[in-house]
Amino acid sequence: MFVREMSEHECLALVSSHRLGRLGCVKGDRPYVVPIYYAHAGQCLYSFSMPGQKIEWMRSNPHVCVQVDEFLDRHQWKSVVVHGQYQELPERGQWHQEHLHAWSALEAYPNWWEPGGLKPAPQEILATSPHLFYCLVIDEVTGRAAVAEG
Repeated sequence: MFVREMSEHECLALVSSHRLGRLGCVKGDRPYVVPIYYAHAGQCLYSFSMPGQKIEWMRSNPHVCVQVDEFLDRHQWKSVVVHGQYQELPERGQWHQEHLHAWSALEAYPNWWEPGGLKPAPQEILATSPHLFYCLVIDEVTGRAAVAEG
């Protein structure tokens, strides 16, 4: 097996071709990693969530990363890490158009609201939706790929 660095173009191609990533955020000295569905458009990864720990943590520290991988077998895989900044996209105000863009980018895919729209416990029905959209503004992407030799 040979492991090589991926170019920025290769990294972004992998990120664009997938929908599931692992979001890493930090509060204090504690890391937190959760799966998210996302849509890649331009310099952003758009996603959707209900309020909770990851949103609280990203609000307190907007520096995040997302890991995306593709695994064919133990000798052929790709792994990319996207470093970026959390930006919440409220429905009203200056972020309204970006909020609509995020919604549009995500709804192009089936089940786009999962897992961000689901909670493990019963939820009360509210008059307004607590869901929110956010963008991870891409600062840097790095990746590695393994290929079988021969």
